[in-house]
Amino acid sequence: MDRENTDSLDPKFDANGLITAVVTDAASGDVLMLAHMNREALDRTIETRVAHFWSRSRQELWKKGETSGNTLAVRDIRIDCDQDAVWLIAEPAGPVCHTGERSCFYRRVSGRALESIDTER
Repeated sequence: MDRENTDSLDPKFDANGLITAVVTDAASGDVLMLAHMNREALDRTIETRVAHFWSRSRQELWKKGETSGNTLAVRDIRIDCDQDAVWLIAEPAGPVCHTGERSCFYRRVSGRALESIDTER
């Protein structure tokens, strides 16, 4: 199947059965996090409209916010041209990063150093 010219969802999972997922804030457009999904995580996200991912470190499915309560309500799901990356546009219920930051992208690269940036809006 030609993934670039079809109306059918046919994700191209990598050798580990994963696809990259980028999450942005529906209100601000800010990038909130990057994670990975296996088929089950993608299916559950599509079905429930709550973000699910595959934890590569724990080797298990996880629902974002399951323990913290900081879920991601998915408003739109998009896939790139060759169907090997997913974009979730979501409404976060609290901080997205496990560090407590609003976004996982809370530091700027400055030469070889990192600078914290204000991710509050």
